[in-house]
Amino acid sequence: MGKTITIRCKNTGKSHKIPLGFTLEEVYDMLELNMPYGATSAKVNNKVEGLHFMFFNDKDVEFLDITSPSGLRTYTRSLFFVLHKAVADLYPSARLRIDTPVSNGYYCCLAFDGEFSPEPEQVKPDVVAALKKRMQEIVAADMPFHRITCPTEEAIALFRRQGLEDKAQLLESCGSLYTHYYTLGETADYFYGSLLIKTSQIYLFDIVPYGDGLLLRLPDPKNPQQLQPMVEQCKMFDVFREQHRWQEILGISTVGELNKACTMGYTNQLINVSEALQEKRISSIADRIAQNPDIKVILIAGPSSSGKTTFSKRLSVQLMAAGKWPVALSLDDYFVHRTETPLDEKGEYDYESLYALNIPLLNEQINALLSGEEVELPRYNFQTGIREMSGRKLRLKPNTLLILEGIHALNPDLTQAIEAKHKFKIYASALTTILLDNHNYIPTSDNRLLRRIVRDYKYRGYSAEDTIRRWPSVRAGENKWIFPFQEQADEMVNTALLFELAALRNQAIPVLEEVPENAPEYSEAYRLRKFLSYVKPIPIDGLPPTSLLREFVGGSTFVY
Repeated sequence: MGKTITIRCKNTGKSHKIPLGFTLEEVYDMLELNMPYGATSAKVNNKVEGLHFMFFNDKDVEFLDITSPSGLRTYTRSLFFVLHKAVADLYPSARLRIDTPVSNGYYCCLAFDGEFSPEPEQVKPDVVAALKKRMQEIVAADMPFHRITCPTEEAIALFRRQGLEDKAQLLESCGSLYTHYYTLGETADYFYGSLLIKTSQIYLFDIVPYGDGLLLRLPDPKNPQQLQPMVEQCKMFDVFREQHRWQEILGISTVGELNKACTMGYTNQLINVSEALQEKRISSIADRIAQNPDIKVILIAGPSSSGKTTFSKRLSVQLMAAGKWPVALSLDDYFVHRTETPLDEKGEYDYESLYALNIPLLNEQINALLSGEEVELPRYNFQTGIREMSGRKLRLKPNTLLILEGIHALNPDLTQAIEAKHKFKIYASALTTILLDNHNYIPTSDNRLLRRIVRDYKYRGYSAEDTIRRWPSVRAGENKWIFPFQEQADEMVNTALLFELAALRNQAIPVLEEVPENAPEYSEAYRLRKFLSYVKPIPIDGLPPTSLLREFVGGSTFVY
């Protein structure tokens, strides 16, 4: 037997001797792990690698499958490549864009003349059917995904020859000496994360007509034998489409285009236009509210780090400009006494539960205010865990509006006793609409996580490691308490800014670099650092003092 090395495998809980030069795929077979849905990738020293990875020294290894976020991303990227190849095979002059995560899938559009426009071309059902058939053929052919490393200029030239200017621009703006790309038969593509070994590992998918394009559907990580259920998200889709139309008009849809614009000196213009578009949107919502005399209660909800607090403050300014007097009620003051707080599955107080709030008291006081009565507002004492009366009394004037902002604001059970005509519901979220390139989308949750990492480090004394560790439970709470009600909103607003990742880059990377390699959170910190490395940084001193991003990076004129 030749030279061996030692790996410590988390899946087996043991150390194993393996031949030098073995790949992750060979190690998986040797250990006979037989994971139910196979391994899609693995953490090697807490860094996610594709199964192509070769061992030349001792490592720690944990194989991942489709039930893990990293494993699902590997599966998804591989499916994107299969779709790209199907388009290239059937419609050589067409271009594919993986556009928007929506309805538990990915909306994709096609430009049959090779150029995307603000109004994408209609993809007919027979085209979708043909693409699905071709994808099934590619999967059945058990084609290998080859990973090729080369000088960056060679990859740029290759993608330019194929008409994939978005990929060429991205690689050109990164400044790397060497890079890699993947091939599937004669088709080449670039992805910033790992792919599967072969197409036959893709065991479940679907594509269906959706909007002007198609929806690519994937397995449900909670039940991998089934596709993720389609969820109606018309309003969310419309927000994405509106943002993409503006980006097409500005000529900036990908990070490569953003980097180029900033390099050419258009940074201030980008900031000013992006901020103006957001302010215009907030102003139009305020005007809609002010024109309806029945509206008395404004309910603002959104997931963590969506910027809903700053949004509510900026909306208040616009409402005052429209002749209204907004008054904020803090839902935190309506917590039940700590001893009455529901417990989670770990037996700990669940402050994110709707039923951690005294719903009857909230409804009683709001209805009293709407009836013209004076009420004394409560105040929750976080030291004692007791709700107390604050001594602050409130009576509404004819032009007064109540603003309630919080994760449960759109849940109908929160304001069940208040007439619908008096309520106006707003959903705010940071919906990342810029793409790395046309086949590499940026998850909206990544944008919010980066905001939270920067804010928690600056103002709450939490490390990136702390924030990343808490993130899965935060996301679980959002899935339970926020996302099911988002389509019930009267207005949905995107709080993300076109230039945002460029502004966050230099704020986030030093914090992410502090996560040690031996921490479980390292793989996520490394992934975030890697995708931020594609974005050229811009200084934050040019941000307006009322910018929504100031809530996270500091320097806001609003008091929080």
